[in-house]
Amino acid sequence: MRRVIFTALAPIAAASVLLAGCGATSGANTVVALSTAGTPSASGPAVTGKITVFAAASLSEVFTTLGAQFEHANPGTTIAFSFGASSTLALQITQGAPADVFASASGTNMATVVSAKAAQTPTAFAQNVMEIAVPPGNPAHITTLADLAKPGVKVALCQPDVPCGTVAAKVFTNAGVAVIPVTLEADVKATLTKVELGEVDAGVVYVTDVLAAGSKVAGIVIPPDVNSATSYPIAALTASKDPQLAKAFVQYVRSSQGVSALTAAGFQKP
Repeated sequence: MRRVIFTALAPIAAASVLLAGCGATSGANTVVALSTAGTPSASGPAVTGKITVFAAASLSEVFTTLGAQFEHANPGTTIAFSFGASSTLALQITQGAPADVFASASGTNMATVVSAKAAQTPTAFAQNVMEIAVPPGNPAHITTLADLAKPGVKVALCQPDVPCGTVAAKVFTNAGVAVIPVTLEADVKATLTKVELGEVDAGVVYVTDVLAAGSKVAGIVIPPDVNSATSYPIAALTASKDPQLAKAFVQYVRSSQGVSALTAAGFQKP
């Protein structure tokens, strides 16, 4: 039975004003096909056992699906997940947390793990862009990034040191918009929850999170000329207790089955 764990993230001191900018993106319901060129087949030697995958919070839905598919295709395997901010997961890995695979929403956080010799040769498997999420009915009448800077508009963002916060800041810089958030959340799912609960007028999250939320939120497209993207690398960890199974799961994520699931979830090609 697959076990999904949401990592408790230590709050990070939220200080400041996020910078100007704006961004563009394909709409929440737009799916960009991922290229299957060069992706490995999911077939391989039979594997059994259990591994733990540390993965960015934005991957929670699609990786839970892929874990179930992998277990079905490989009887006797169990894939457990710990989802959270990539920066926090990277820190936990470098401090010795037991894990077998790391899938990050940022190349910077993966580089931290590689520099600590906790992983080798990561591979990019997906890309994501930003979108404005608003509560159903859009009560604050948000239509553009500039609306997020208006007095009285309550905006939720990710903390600036996690990938969704870093990419949102780039979007604001691109658009020349200065946004002062009322809350800085630990990861993209926490930011989205603020919108779903109606505690804020808007949040800047990934396109895939708006899509996964369904009717709980509405999406406002960010124009492509100001939007910003992040690439998702994945790697088996050097301290894995089952390196064969860890590598098999990485291969599965990059296989045609993985590409299909990622495409359906709204991810783009890396």
